[in-house]
Amino acid sequence: MTVYRFRPSRRDALKLAGAASLAPLFAPAVHAQTLASVRFTLDWRFEGPAGLFLMALEKGHFRAEGLNVSIDAASGSREGVTRVASGTYDMGFGDINSMIRFRDENPTVDVKGVMMVYDRPPFAIVGRKSRGITADVKSLEGKKFGAPAPDAAYAQWPIFKAVNNLDDSKMKFENVGFPVREPMLASGEVDAIFGFAHSSYINLKSRGVPDADIIVLHMYDYGVELYGNVLMPSPAFLKDRRDQVAAFNRAVVKGIRDCIADQATAVKLVLARNDVARQETEAERLKMCIDNYVLSPFVKANGIGGIDPARMTKAIDQIGLTFTYKNKPKVEDVFVSDLLPAAGDRKLA
Repeated sequence: MTVYRFRPSRRDALKLAGAASLAPLFAPAVHAQTLASVRFTLDWRFEGPAGLFLMALEKGHFRAEGLNVSIDAASGSREGVTRVASGTYDMGFGDINSMIRFRDENPTVDVKGVMMVYDRPPFAIVGRKSRGITADVKSLEGKKFGAPAPDAAYAQWPIFKAVNNLDDSKMKFENVGFPVREPMLASGEVDAIFGFAHSSYINLKSRGVPDADIIVLHMYDYGVELYGNVLMPSPAFLKDRRDQVAAFNRAVVKGIRDCIADQATAVKLVLARNDVARQETEAERLKMCIDNYVLSPFVKANGIGGIDPARMTKAIDQIGLTFTYKNKPKVEDVFVSDLLPAAGDRKLA
């Protein structure tokens, strides 16, 4: 019987040797890092602003920090707070003012913010010039408003009214549902509405209201010192997995930086999770969010994530105009900064 032996040529031998040397690079790592699962809730649907976080997922920043992050939509900031407070989610994104009120109503739940994302809040009054609304707050007197009872912007009306010395005794506030808020303004049933600027403004335009007829009064331009949306861990996650909270913060900073630099890709990631979203609409929504809430003068100077304690003290005082505290908090009760990246690593530009 003839035995055939394989005798590789010199060229084949070199190829085999090269493949052997590369094998460890492509073979599955036996001691691969185990990723920690983190459930993260947004404050709203998958719209433009969600790109701030989807970019961190897409670019692998969470995985690089040892985290396997899932991201879910929500139906409002209040829901984001309750999801985190209950421990259903490990990390959440939501309105810090709603969080502060929730803490006071639920004193045994020690939920805190750990990274400020919206240095300025999205709260706004959006009206139509053709209905007599102007940049002068006095133009609001005597008008009719669409004001959903659970709306976070409407919740700040007592603050806006107080700091601008407005008399609302002759104003009319209609408790309308979120889906009909912008349609009612578009049809002229109300003169102005309360809402998040980046949503209400764009929704009005999609209803055929001319851009030149829309006036947006950002509350932060009218004496409202409040902060906006913050990252907040569940109390248990903050207590037991502080290193992972810090890792989450680092990944989000990198993702936001990527999002600002490549907003088109961020919008594509949003569209992949929202079948009814339109590219032009979400691109504009994301840009408004970045320009108005994220890249504030404070953030440009100091980097993202931190707060000014003096301003937060004023914010806590102003929140007290919207309801009566049972136990008024201190700044350190509602926000901790020791899990943020170093200041130099939080610069966005």
